[in-house]
Amino acid sequence: MATEPVFASIGQGDVDFLGRDPVPARPYYDPAWYELERKAIFLRNWIEIGHVCELPQPGSFIRRELEFAGASLLIVHGKDGVIRAFHNVCTHRGTQLTQEAEGRTSTFSCPYHRWSFGLDGALLSAPDFESFGLAKADCALSRIRLEQCAGLLFVNLSDDAPPLRDWLNGLAEELETLPVAQATTFSEYVYDINANWKLTYDNFQENYHLRFIHPKTGQATFSPDNPYGYPVRYRFFGPHRTQTIWSNPEPRITPLQRIAMGKAMASALQRGIAGGPNGREYLALFPNFFILGTPAPHFSHVVYPLGPTRSRGVIRLYWVGDDANASERFAREYVMATARDVHAEDRAVIEAGQRGLSSGALKHIHFQTQEALCRHLFVSVQEAVHQYCDEHGEQP
Repeated sequence: MATEPVFASIGQGDVDFLGRDPVPARPYYDPAWYELERKAIFLRNWIEIGHVCELPQPGSFIRRELEFAGASLLIVHGKDGVIRAFHNVCTHRGTQLTQEAEGRTSTFSCPYHRWSFGLDGALLSAPDFESFGLAKADCALSRIRLEQCAGLLFVNLSDDAPPLRDWLNGLAEELETLPVAQATTFSEYVYDINANWKLTYDNFQENYHLRFIHPKTGQATFSPDNPYGYPVRYRFFGPHRTQTIWSNPEPRITPLQRIAMGKAMASALQRGIAGGPNGREYLALFPNFFILGTPAPHFSHVVYPLGPTRSRGVIRLYWVGDDANASERFAREYVMATARDVHAEDRAVIEAGQRGLSSGALKHIHFQTQEALCRHLFVSVQEAVHQYCDEHGEQP
């Protein structure tokens, strides 16, 4: 006897609390609304910027550019083992200390007047410093709040925001069970796209489009029991959200994929899929980060806003253990290339959507049940903007 498809267990009634009305199109292109988002959301929430595996030893550092804040950051592994974040700005006259994307050093020296700073941000020396009439302790690098969870690094530009674990609203423990917490390396590619950050992000939190945009590459989520690859369940944690992605009971795993995942991880993947449709959990952290918790590898995606209709995405596959041999290295690159190919199928349609919205042709857009996470993001953004406006006497 035929069984009812599992995806039917998610009905409109399960997400009615989010509302059912069309939502305004303006927030997807309007410069004034974007400016409110920038101040209300990106300058006040925890933003994911990297992983501890990038800073393996004292003196390791990475530089991160946050265009939405006009800020350049230095993330530094100190001699005491603590990872800290500073503005990449000399406290003398504001010159950026380094243009290197990453490296290892014992000090940071300003190229302009050679003020030198330690890994803890303290001013160590400055030519003719006695002429300033200052105390070195008052000239340390400007520090930024940095906290970590599951090996992931988050920064917050607000001193008033809650601690990271409180902000995660119950998801910290779930994140820490994922292999990304033990990751030692990663594959990455970065892309710029002519689309609003929400429009870009929304594409990756709904499966409604899979059968149209990814008819071949979406086979991993298609099966007779779930022909459209719809998720099994949604969960909501304040502004954060999760979905359980359907896993094909009979996946097509290529030999290269098996090599890339390694024997142990391939076995875990097989067990997860054989156990039912709960093999992949998608965790979305407000505002702009998600991680797809496959047994191997872990896929993360963060979308940074560059303007009202431009954004930048950083996609990573996290691995546990270095490449064991040339075959595994090739296999991991193959898996990364495959992910990039799938993403390439999305790019043009996202930008086409942005052009349509930016034309002003639509006053509203529509979300249905399978786009509940898109609606939840919109609702969360709207609530944050309205709260900010209430606090500052501005109009949304």
